[in-house]
Amino acid sequence: MSATRRLAAILAADVAGYSRLIGADESGTLQALKAIRAELIDPKIATHNGRLVKTTGDGLLVEFGSVVDALRCATEMQAGMAERNTIVPADKRIAYRTGSLSRARRDLRVRAGPGGCCG
Repeated sequence: MSATRRLAAILAADVAGYSRLIGADESGTLQALKAIRAELIDPKIATHNGRLVKTTGDGLLVEFGSVVDALRCATEMQAGMAERNTIVPADKRIAYRTGSLSRARRDLRVRAGPGGCCG
């Protein structure tokens, strides 16, 4: 029996300053994250044919069949977050850092700054 191989693009995202946000207002932060997931993140993942693989307190791993879909999703997520944050006080803003997983390096770190993307 031969193994089937497939290529996948993995989008990794986490919230910049999550510990600070939780420390300042745990309930408000969790409520905001839940709304962001439901109204922005999950719809963008679906639009770009992604599959949510894993979540952590502030992080997401999403699989895409195409690098183009992963990058479009990340870019649209960041644009949506920037738009949402225009009416949020600076100390309460939620910003995702997004990046990719390198299978060769087994590297899960997200290297982008808040609101940024890297591949």
